[in-house]
Amino acid sequence: MDICLFKELSRKYKVIFFDSYGVLRNYKGIYSGVREMLQSLEQDGIDYYILTNDASRSPQLLADSFLSRGVPEITKDKIISSGMIAMDYIANKVNAGTVVYLGTEQSAHYVASIGLNTISISDLDLDNIDDVSSLVFLDDEGFDWNKDLSKTVNLLRKKSVPVIVANLDATYPVNKEDVSIAIGGIAQLVEKMVKKTFMRFGKPDSQMFNFAYNYILSKNTVTKREILMVGDTLKTDIIGGNKFGIDTCLVLSGNVQARKVELNIAASGIIPDFICESVMT
Repeated sequence: MDICLFKELSRKYKVIFFDSYGVLRNYKGIYSGVREMLQSLEQDGIDYYILTNDASRSPQLLADSFLSRGVPEITKDKIISSGMIAMDYIANKVNAGTVVYLGTEQSAHYVASIGLNTISISDLDLDNIDDVSSLVFLDDEGFDWNKDLSKTVNLLRKKSVPVIVANLDATYPVNKEDVSIAIGGIAQLVEKMVKKTFMRFGKPDSQMFNFAYNYILSKNTVTKREILMVGDTLKTDIIGGNKFGIDTCLVLSGNVQARKVELNIAASGIIPDFICESVMT
């Protein structure tokens, strides 16, 4: 496939969904030129949102992280996270009881903000679980991987409760070469151990894109043909957008390297509508 210029491509759409990591930033920080690119979109009257599987922090804290790095254009209302969808599910399905979570206190914002009692898996007493109504995987930090993962397994052996995974990512990059295990990977491990099926929210699930579409429809009249999904990962961003019926653009600033792009597309069978070097071109 031919490489196109993102600046020219973006002008064909009313709304653009950006993945965050690998598109706007990496382990070193925000890519140079991101703020200028966003300002250019605003000048052209193009709306944009960050569509992320990051459930480790609230939308406000995610926006604050962009602000602290010199990109004030990405405000709270520009963030659409998998944690928001998990919160929506919990708000409608979990009416009472205590929600146990794996993650930091920051990630527990998603549950606490809807008025339910929450407790970290670290603080849970396995001899006192009558009031536990659900379990949520939010973040790979904030608990003891040895003791608390064993406690999680035993909780699910002792009591049958809904289990929600708010981030589908199995790993995330920590530098150019290495990755760490994300909460989605931890959930996969526990799921196999307890032989139960967990509910998952985030890309590439169509529910994530449907939630985002309804979110922007409350602010703007737009059709699917007028939306572009921009991501660096074929198996989440691109296939998710493809399945939802919106155009997709693969950028080569993250997971997929330019020298391997044709091989990766052929091996996966996942075909983006467009390919760009980056969103700064």
